[in-house]
Amino acid sequence: MDLFVFTVDPARARALDAAGAAGVIVDWERRDKARRQDGADTQINEDTAADLARIRYATTGRVLCRVNGPGPWTAEEVDLAVALGADEVLLPMVRTPDDVDLALDAAAGRCGLGILIETQDAVDRAADLVRRPLARVYVGLNDLRIDRGADTLFEPLVDGTVEAVRRAVTVPFGVAGLTRLDAGAPVPSRLIAAELARLDAQFTFLRRSFHADTAGRDLSVEVPRILSGCAAARLRRPEQVLADRAELVRAVLPARVPQPV
Repeated sequence: MDLFVFTVDPARARALDAAGAAGVIVDWERRDKARRQDGADTQINEDTAADLARIRYATTGRVLCRVNGPGPWTAEEVDLAVALGADEVLLPMVRTPDDVDLALDAAAGRCGLGILIETQDAVDRAADLVRRPLARVYVGLNDLRIDRGADTLFEPLVDGTVEAVRRAVTVPFGVAGLTRLDAGAPVPSRLIAAELARLDAQFTFLRRSFHADTAGRDLSVEVPRILSGCAAARLRRPEQVLADRAELVRAVLPARVPQPV
């Protein structure tokens, strides 16, 4: 499991790299985000071009830059990210194949392009979107919940949505996020790790709570623990996979009776 973390702190980036994280994400996405996520428990970062340059200098790991959603500004943002050393650009709020082609044309093979499937339009068109030469595909649960007007963040993990997208994806796939496996709320991180293993996901993000959950702790211990837990989840017996899946359904939809998987 490749773990990517949002940070613009060079010292933390170096520590996470040394601890086994796969890379760092510098987050430029903020166009229309405050309006779109108004009232939602989300975070809007204020990362800059200077932050990307500092992170690139600080770490030998992969550096990803999340740009704004597709628009007339995309080519300029991709050009700048490439010039500052980004290995990949992440394109959020994709809705159509044209959105993806816009960013691919801008990248022109100079960096990888990953897309975030976090709208219902993208879910419905996933098979077409992922026919492009992408570096990775990630299902973003926060914006998908907002786009759907849903109440429950993790419902796409148990209602078949994520599985349907996963079946279409042949490049590295990710969803949700992890923190320490003995932490996580309202859904325990260990159950998210178990579901990532069941889905054969190749990467995920260390979520916001990871920073709080590891405050004062040794990252060279905590990151390998997460990686070890993810590796162990892939070795579970079939009956344990089913049990963990049923527990996840109960955690996400406690008022509903779990259905056979």
